Amino acid sequence: MTKAELRKIFLDRRGSLSVAERVARSRLIADRFFEKFDLSSVKNFHCFISIEKFNEVDTSPIFQKIWDEYPAIRTFAPRLERDAGELRSHVYRPETKLVENVWGIREPASEESVDSSEIDLVIVPLLCFDERGYRVGYGKGFYDKFLAKCRPDCLKVGLSFFPPVGRIGDIDEYDIPLDQCVTPETVYDFG
Repeated sequence: MTKAELRKIFLDRRGSLSVAERVARSRLIADRFFEKFDLSSVKNFHCFISIEKFNEVDTSPIFQKIWDEYPAIRTFAPRLERDAGELRSHVYRPETKLVENVWGIREPASEESVDSSEIDLVIVPLLCFDERGYRVGYGKGFYDKFLAKCRPDCLKVGLSFFPPVGRIGDIDEYDIPLDQCVTPETVYDFG
């Protein structure tokens, strides 16, 4: 199937989950993440801030545990720099004020940012992913551009409510595969 076909299917599937299902699955995903990943060598961590109206995986339990138990890790979240047409990693801490961009997406208001080449682990939003680690996002390409600027050893991790599809049919040279994807049931490795 194509990205456009999968995007529609998985927007509908995700939208059909109840609030209770999303909360429970998000908690399981956070638990699996911390079971699987050794964060001892992570200095700079980038993760998306969940968009509730899109029924995304709730990343707040992941941020909260890092803030509580890994104080040496610097946490960052994406902010769209409209003039440049790209995502940048801005500091995101418990005290960081969030502002809504033109699409109603919450972003850090902090001006402190880090170059994508300094990120050690990035958690990437997605609608679905395939058995090779390729993902379907919202179709704007912001994360693929961002990931292309990350170091080759930067760990790229997706979070998904659902298991992988067989194969996304229209992958191109700009699509950056994930290294792993965390679901409520397991962690898929693509390396």
